[in-house]
Amino acid sequence: MEMPSDALTTLPDDALLVLYANGDRHAAQALTARLLPRVFRQARHMLGDASEAEDVAQDAMVRLWRIAPDWRQGEAQVTTWLYRVTANLCTDRLRKRRGVGLDEIAEPEDPAPSAAQRLQDRARGDALQQALDQLPERQRQAVVLRHIEGLPNPEIADVMEISPRAVESLTARGKRALAALLAGRRAELGYDDETA
Repeated sequence: MEMPSDALTTLPDDALLVLYANGDRHAAQALTARLLPRVFRQARHMLGDASEAEDVAQDAMVRLWRIAPDWRQGEAQVTTWLYRVTANLCTDRLRKRRGVGLDEIAEPEDPAPSAAQRLQDRARGDALQQALDQLPERQRQAVVLRHIEGLPNPEIADVMEISPRAVESLTARGKRALAALLAGRRAELGYDDETA
């Protein structure tokens, strides 16, 4: 029996996954609406490419649907599992990229912004992505999960399969590296001392 769509919005992720495994298509829709944007953002920040991020996000969600019948409620958080799968899929793509020449990589998207603020926001986002791209893989993953996705350190530790103390270390080193990479660009990106 399917639950009404509005009643599903208050259920935790693992309950929705179990309902989906039992045939409730509304539960799948509610869980997709809740989780797909998060997974896409994580992949976009790790890969720096929206098209690849869409592929990874879809692949991660398909894997979630496949394991739904075997999901054991209470053992792990659905988001932790999904972030880990997404991180692994991104890592696989990043490793494959290393052997690709620059001429074979598609040009990045260049949307035509309609206002000065959108231009500035884009410049800031690009600067952040370029700086993230220069971080070691594990630091990048920790920084994205903590400071962009807003996950708590214990959940990041589960995703990355490391200790919370190692997460703290990775994020601290990543933040310092990002600050150093972006330090000379404050004026260019529209930051002044009063608004920082």
